[in-house]
Order: sequence, then structure tokens, then C-alpha cells
Amino acid sequence: MKIILLVIGKTDDAYLKTGIEKFEKRLKHYLPYEMKVIPDLKKTKNLSTSQQKTQEGQLIVQNFNPGDFFVLLDENGKNYSSIEFSKMIEQRMVSGLKRLVFVIGGPYGFSDEVYAKAHSKISLSKMTFSHQMVRLIFTEQLYRAMTILKNEPYHHE
Repeated sequence: MKIILLVIGKTDDAYLKTGIEKFEKRLKHYLPYEMKVIPDLKKTKNLSTSQQKTQEGQLIVQNFNPGDFFVLLDENGKNYSSIEFSKMIEQRMVSGLKRLVFVIGGPYGFSDEVYAKAHSKISLSKMTFSHQMVRLIFTEQLYRAMTILKNEPYHHE
């Protein structure tokens, strides 16, 4: 199974890039992984929040393939412990799924179209993080999930 993290816009801060790259490199030891970046929209000053979400949503949906399982990282999603998250990943792996796609939306969240196509929503915290920070937190949690599944000593109970 391949895991894809679909994001809007590039990561600007060097310290976040370094952290993300560290965990992405480690992840490739466990399974195929890719962060796919959808370029930021241009000329958003003239767009309402709704229009921006709609345009970003169209770009997100274009990256969905038939048979993919889509999980939105959303503040109203289900909260998992690290162990519960690893079990959710494992369930998807043993189901024969080819691609598990996690999606981080733009600054205003997701369009109704994206919500309608999603199979699941998860929340990393009740707190709000920048979209770039979420990338680092998510890649670390994905790496942690892999080490839990392999009974490696990264995660401590």
C-alpha cells in the first residue's frame, strides 16, 4: 500500500522542511510514501473564502483515483491515540488497499465536494496548527505508527 499526503502549497520554513524530510526518509523504509503538493491558488485577494475552498477542492479532487481511500485531516475529525492510529493504518494495509490518501486542505478548510468524497476524517488535536506545521506533525505520527506496527522502540507507553 502507498500512502500519499496531499497538501496545498509548498512548505516555506526551513526548519519544517528539515523535520518533514527527516520523517519522510525514515518512512520510505516501511512503505511507499509521497507528499504531493498542489500549488497555491493565484490572485486569492479577489476570491471569497467559499470560492477559494471551491477552487482548492477541485484541485484536490483531481488527485483522487478510483479505489483510493481518502482521509481528511480536519479539526472535526476523529481523535486517535498513536496506537489507535497505527491500528487504523494496519487495517487499511491488510484490506488490500492500493493507496491511502491523507489530505491537508488550505487555510479555510475543505469544500463541500471534498467532504462528500472523503471516506474518513481525523483530527490531530483540538488545537489549531498552521497547515505547514501539520505536515511535520502528521509525518512524525505516520512514522510512529510504522514503528508501533513493527514493535520497534521509538514509541513508549
